[in-house]
Amino acid sequence: MLNYNSASELRSFLDREKLGMQKRFGQNFLINAQVRQTLVEALGAQDGDEVWEIGPGLGAMTALLLEKGFKVKAFEIDLGFIRVLKDQFSGNERFQLIEGDALKTWPSHKAPPFLLGNLPYNIAAALLADFIEKRRTFSRMVVTVQKEVAQRMAASAGSPDYSSFSVLCASVYNVKTLMKISPSSFFPQPNVDSMGVLLEKRNDLDEEYPTILYPLVRSLFESRRKTVKNNLLTFFSSRFSKINTNSASNLKDICDAVLKENSLNGTERAETLDFKVFLSLAKTIENMR
Repeated sequence: MLNYNSASELRSFLDREKLGMQKRFGQNFLINAQVRQTLVEALGAQDGDEVWEIGPGLGAMTALLLEKGFKVKAFEIDLGFIRVLKDQFSGNERFQLIEGDALKTWPSHKAPPFLLGNLPYNIAAALLADFIEKRRTFSRMVVTVQKEVAQRMAASAGSPDYSSFSVLCASVYNVKTLMKISPSSFFPQPNVDSMGVLLEKRNDLDEEYPTILYPLVRSLFESRRKTVKNNLLTFFSSRFSKINTNSASNLKDICDAVLKENSLNGTERAETLDFKVFLSLAKTIENMR
């Protein structure tokens, strides 16, 4: 078994196996054993539970997950790492490897309650957004991401880091940052700090959301300096054919009616609205169509 805690030993192993780190895949191995242990414990899975792992790399987290008795379905894109993972774990009946780009391969697999991932920086936000928008939810997810991404994930309305991505995460999960992870915890060392993040599925919002919800959120955040009313007018204009009206001149009246229904005067900005307001706006618009 590899020594996953030693950068020098991992470097020697990569050299022996003629494996290179692919910058385009955003690869950084988590070599801090205590951090790995903390992340797995935060997952809250029990012996026999199935866990998805995104970006297993050489298998540091994989080994720990299997050691704790979990069934692991690992998604890996790098052909060299795939070879190593097969050598390391193919004899374990609780291990399954899915080869290829996780953004493309995950939709054909049924999601278990748990997901763990030392997510590559270059796909982290896109992958999490993809899960949420396609309604593939987990009971608990624990991921490591760039600190700035973690702060956006956990931000609340009115805070500087609040964004459409914050609303997206809040639509399904209660988000909690677990710890800051320094560059020295990784090999090779990234140029930025990372964070461990826990996403726990909300039990108070299990309804089906209007299909217009996420496009509406993105649109209202698109021009942050504009008011909600101005961004809402732009949103209606872009989707005019889907609104039950015969004339573009009615858009302002429709916009005013939507705002009034939601106790908004229109001068607010998107970063001041919490998720429930966005959901209420989307429902109002959906009911008018």
